[in-house]
Amino acid sequence: MTLKRLLIVDDEPDIRELLEITLGRMQLETVSAANLQQALNYLDTQSFDLCLTDMHLPDGSGLTLIEHISEHHSHLPVAMITAFGSVDTAITALKAGAFDFLQKPIDLEQLRNLVSSALRIGELTTVQPDQNVNLIGDSSAMVNLREQIKKISRSQAPIYVSGESGSGKEVAARLVHAMGPRAAGPFVPVNCGAIPSELMESEFFGHVKGSFTGAVSDKQGLFQAATGGTLFLDEVADLPLVMQVKLLRAIQEKAVRPVGAQTEEKTEVRVLSATHKNLLAEVNAGRFRQDLYYRLNVIELRIPSLREHVEDIPALAQASLQRLAEQYSAPPPKVSSDALALLMNYSFPGNVRELENFLERAFTLCEGNLIRPEDLQLNQLDELRMGDVLEVNHARAGEHSPTSADPELNHQPTQTPIPPSEHLDLQAVTPTELLTLPEGISLEHYLESIERILIAQALDTHRWNKTSTAKSLGMTFRALRYKIQKLNLE
Repeated sequence: MTLKRLLIVDDEPDIRELLEITLGRMQLETVSAANLQQALNYLDTQSFDLCLTDMHLPDGSGLTLIEHISEHHSHLPVAMITAFGSVDTAITALKAGAFDFLQKPIDLEQLRNLVSSALRIGELTTVQPDQNVNLIGDSSAMVNLREQIKKISRSQAPIYVSGESGSGKEVAARLVHAMGPRAAGPFVPVNCGAIPSELMESEFFGHVKGSFTGAVSDKQGLFQAATGGTLFLDEVADLPLVMQVKLLRAIQEKAVRPVGAQTEEKTEVRVLSATHKNLLAEVNAGRFRQDLYYRLNVIELRIPSLREHVEDIPALAQASLQRLAEQYSAPPPKVSSDALALLMNYSFPGNVRELENFLERAFTLCEGNLIRPEDLQLNQLDELRMGDVLEVNHARAGEHSPTSADPELNHQPTQTPIPPSEHLDLQAVTPTELLTLPEGISLEHYLESIERILIAQALDTHRWNKTSTAKSLGMTFRALRYKIQKLNLE
């Protein structure tokens, strides 16, 4: 069997010898170069499976070598060896095309893990990603996105997945994992906005028995659970600043300290992150650390909104209906041309997730295995979401407010008749009227009515994402949950 060949570039003889011995024990063949020019000569005359290069060379920079390899030997993964604490240099190397980086003094276990992952890249051309993890569509936007994913999946650089809510950020992250050298390892997704702040450190880094009340046994954290694979931090913008500091250290040092432990544990994970917010705007507003932003956003992968590839709606609809049919053991319905035209002309602020929700409802409501425009109920949902007074057919003229037979569409409970104040249209009420207590209505009930309206509107705006709703209203998640129960909004 032909041995894998590695090129080692470092001007320190001791480092070269250490690397040669360690890699030799891994049954790998090594060739060493003491400077940039010698390395370039080897690359022109020999073939290699991996390159390890120091940052500082007598006749140039390791970055020059990385850029040369990216341009002329794109199949060859290259890792940068940097001085301890040179995180900025490491990030620059990753942006230039480096597969990963090592810090001096070299940790031999990390070296072996890095080399093993890099050498698996050559085998990826024959590996097909899970068919259940795929981005559907043949539009230019989706073709370009898949090409980007194919390219960046080969690297170990942190990726920031940006895009609107419901556009498919987690699907893209799973595809990056499935097409990369860590595909055999775990993919661990976590919604950062759903973890109570007091439990975050324990959830991310684990804890030891007895470290706090209730810690009856050792617990593995998310970083440990993702060892050898990928940790996907969804809604990373929702992390509190205190936790951002600890996350930054864990990513930079590739080590975590469980709550109550005296020593750190090495971690070997690739970090992907995402949020529907503008993360740079969060940095400028002081709600997100700039150093963590640059550490997470080494490579940005932007997911287009559904409005940017409407031509993929027929294929997306077909795939969604097929999935529903398999779930309910029923034949997949067809979509009428009128219904399809309605979908193609809808703005889809909720993107692919909203499309799937429409189709699931239509799947249940349609008759004769054919989805018609009325089964989609786009008009009703649009009215409820936007809160606008839309022009509807003459048969509904004179109605005070549109309603739907489906209580789920209104997010309003079935309850006993409520006072007129419950139907207040706040946009149509002047400040003077708003401050006038209606006759026969108690102040407590009046304020509760206004509170119910504002919370219901916020929940509709954020599609019942309670974490986002609470933040928009300036209250805690627990407070919002209490209000929802108190006001009977479930």
